[in-house]
Amino acid sequence: MAVLAGTWIKGENSSVSETRKHSYGQILKSSALIGGSSVINLGLGAVRTKAMALILGPSGFGLMNVYTLITQLTSSVAGLGINSSGVRQIAEAVGTGDAQRIARTVTTLRWVALCSGTLGALLLFGLSRPVSWLTFGDAEHIGAVALLSLAVFCGDVSQGQAALVQGMRRIGDLARMNVLGAFYGTVLSILIVYFFYRQGAAEKGVVPALVCVAVMAVLMSWWYARKVQVERVSMNPRQVKDEASSLVRLGVVFMSSGLMAMGSTYLVNVLILHRFGLQGAGFYSSAWTLGGYYVTFILGAMGTDFYPRLTAVARDNPECNRLVNEQVEVGLLFAGPGVIATLTVAPLVIQVFYAAAFWPAVEILRWICLGMLLRVASWPMGYLLIAKGERKLYFWSELISNALSVSLAWIGLTFFGLRGVGIAFFALYVAYWSGIYLVVRRLSGFRWSGVNLRLAATFAPAIASVFISWYLLPHLATAILGVTLTVLMGWHSLKMLCTLVPLERLPRSVRKIILFFRLAPASTEP
Repeated sequence: MAVLAGTWIKGENSSVSETRKHSYGQILKSSALIGGSSVINLGLGAVRTKAMALILGPSGFGLMNVYTLITQLTSSVAGLGINSSGVRQIAEAVGTGDAQRIARTVTTLRWVALCSGTLGALLLFGLSRPVSWLTFGDAEHIGAVALLSLAVFCGDVSQGQAALVQGMRRIGDLARMNVLGAFYGTVLSILIVYFFYRQGAAEKGVVPALVCVAVMAVLMSWWYARKVQVERVSMNPRQVKDEASSLVRLGVVFMSSGLMAMGSTYLVNVLILHRFGLQGAGFYSSAWTLGGYYVTFILGAMGTDFYPRLTAVARDNPECNRLVNEQVEVGLLFAGPGVIATLTVAPLVIQVFYAAAFWPAVEILRWICLGMLLRVASWPMGYLLIAKGERKLYFWSELISNALSVSLAWIGLTFFGLRGVGIAFFALYVAYWSGIYLVVRRLSGFRWSGVNLRLAATFAPAIASVFISWYLLPHLATAILGVTLTVLMGWHSLKMLCTLVPLERLPRSVRKIILFFRLAPASTEP
């Protein structure tokens, strides 16, 4: 199968221009940087979570999660989505090459981030009494909630500075900023909580620890944002109003989208909780977490580098369509073998990460994997709406998809039991891919490239074979089939990726390995 696919695609890839190879190389480079930093951040997060759980115990750990949720909700509302809209505005300004426009956009973004952070901090500080009563049912936590306003301020300011770095496509700086912020925040927050623990009051260290994490994030974002040099520019009130209005209008759409996603996730969990109790919610949570690990790296890189690149050429429909097709191609090459591997080892993964008692999560995980592949294939098209500033289209597409998510989950749970929530997720992305394809086709004339159609025709039978074999064959036979197809599809994807990026851009040691295994034409000397 892999050989046949390679024959199909060889002709088209052999004529890939140097410009397109540079574009593919940029995609792979950003995927490596953001994916690597995400792995490190996940590891640091695991260390911080484990340490906090051991020091604080169940009640203290639960308290920390509640405080974190209060901070995130306040930041989401007060932040006005400028972390996403700011990336678009900066990238669009950079795409024009107008130094004055870039300076005006950067200056406005910095002021709006500062104002939104101040607004969020004042909002939480002023409402600390009702928030404490609403959350905890007492007034004992008023001081702690008020202190969280510092974390809200730092969080919104750091998001604005991160948007500047990302919009300028300084991907290396963005990766280093995230890793260093997480590292220093992890070390110092653990030390703070441990200090209070030695004083016999570990829970009192929770809020200072959360504030410390936010302070480290804002310091790291400031350190790298200051490297972005722009011209000094004077702006009259009308210019400030116009720039800020454009930033906030799009930001509110992003904020609404985020709140809708949080709401739909909450409702799906409530549906599961009411029908299957805490145990069912645990099965779903474990499957969802594992199903998203691998794909999160791909989507993270997509949002970090692809989004500003697409925004910079948003007025050029042929160029936009080319970039979307390239991102879909690389996404499928990364995600395809990973999905097959997850389908194969799903039972083992569930037992290793959780326990044998979580066996019912296996089937949910397998359906979620199918949906995740479609998510990778559809999200680049969705970014086209954002890049072109189609606020209404983006808002309605998000509203419909989130409403459909809850509706399908209800239908799935009603007719298929707990596995129905996984089936619903797959059905959601079948519908989303179909709908967003029709929308962007009308918007920019987009069509999937021949390479992507052939990739889909290659991966679909392999994934379907592994998925269906679970129901038809003994587990050993399913495992053998899955491992075989994972190796074949993985080799095929690796070989294709090596033909997309110029060998001279890779380290000498990597080039030697690629040429030794004949993963690329031997036209370049090692």
